[in-house]
Amino acid sequence: MTASATESGAKRTFTVRAGEASGDRIRLSVYDMLIGPVYTPRAFFYRETLDGEALRASLARTLRTFPILSGRMKRDPDGGLSVLCDDGGVRFVEAYASEPMPDYGPRHTAKKGLERHLSHAMPFWVVDRDTPLFTVKLTHMKGGGSILGLTMNHAVADGSSYMSFLESWVREHRGLGYPKPSHDRSVIDALGASATGDTRMGGAHLTIIGRGEKSAFIGRALMGSLGNVTTVTTRFTAAELATMKDTAMADLAGTERWVSTNDALTAHLWKVLGELRDRPDASEERLGLIADFRSFAGDAIPDDYWGNAVTNTRPGMTAAELRARPLGEVAAAVRAGHAENTEERIREETAFLCAERDAGRFKRVMNTMGLDAFDSTIAINNWSKLPFYRIDFGQGAPFWYDFTSIPIPWTVHIAPTPADQNGARDVHMALPRAQVRALQEPSWTSRFHRYAESGETFPLTFMDAKAKR
Repeated sequence: MTASATESGAKRTFTVRAGEASGDRIRLSVYDMLIGPVYTPRAFFYRETLDGEALRASLARTLRTFPILSGRMKRDPDGGLSVLCDDGGVRFVEAYASEPMPDYGPRHTAKKGLERHLSHAMPFWVVDRDTPLFTVKLTHMKGGGSILGLTMNHAVADGSSYMSFLESWVREHRGLGYPKPSHDRSVIDALGASATGDTRMGGAHLTIIGRGEKSAFIGRALMGSLGNVTTVTTRFTAAELATMKDTAMADLAGTERWVSTNDALTAHLWKVLGELRDRPDASEERLGLIADFRSFAGDAIPDDYWGNAVTNTRPGMTAAELRARPLGEVAAAVRAGHAENTEERIREETAFLCAERDAGRFKRVMNTMGLDAFDSTIAINNWSKLPFYRIDFGQGAPFWYDFTSIPIPWTVHIAPTPADQNGARDVHMALPRAQVRALQEPSWTSRFHRYAESGETFPLTFMDAKAKR
């Protein structure tokens, strides 16, 4: 390990390096660039105190397998982006807090004030700058316990890759073996090159926008980050989810159709949020289903591919249909939306993106799901199978996981829960403040938890006091 350090008050800042640099230049794929160089924040809360020096040593060793995270982002001559694996290093801040660890959980989230437990890098100050692509802030709380705050540039990794890196770091820290990831981005171009037919066919869930439209979207997102959007969190117990699925399956009795627990939960959230939106009957309601395409891209994308491999589908129905249809019918529509993800569709979508990149129009391409977030679309990102509560460096698993508020409204994240919750789900919903004020009425808790037994309902937890009356 190589590390340099500076000290300031109650914190020390280190640059953690692998100690070796290949000098390779990894060209980012069209899916990497579609995301852009924004950072994804995540924070893990531990009852026991973590060892900062040992974490830095194991991180340095792990970076030898993930050299892209220790590199720096560069602009290519054709306008694309690459990461130079120069071992520029990871920023690691170790700090000490004057207050004890709060008892965070679904009734008391960490979102308000979470920023102070992160070491931020500016997304508009990344390309051709000495800006780290991964940062760590380890905060030790008074009386014991630590908060591990992380940010990773989304242009180098999606959620699945992010977590596979953290699992590798954990295993390295504990002296265990782990598989090496594939950083070969050329498999994405090859996926697009194998598509047959007109490349324009792959743009069904993508939109070519003008400069004014993009500026308007960025402006609305900025307003969301300044307080127009806030987050509401609640937990659905394992028993509640089982009742929800049983209800959906009863609705489908005799049809030979099947839905999963996640299908039923997604359908329930879509229906309740549709009630909250209260749009006119003829309005189109869309559900953005974010999906990892490694599992259905055939042999073209290896299971250990490390990067962005995310697409989406957008099933829809009118607001009146969403209100009137039983849970099972809506869950079946959710499942049909997931079924649209096929190897052929991904090949066509990749070919479309590659064609736009090669034509010099890539900066004008946006996910239609994101573009419509302020109007007709509710986006669901289901993380329930990701190992958030298995990031155990030897002092025990985290008791809580959290992330900062999302500035895009009508974005829903479904997260796993600690092992003792037996498969419960935590749901984080980014909503406009006007709708959050409406949720103060007790009836809304009952609507979200209509499948819960009496006495086991979790409340709707609001991010900050501004949402309260």
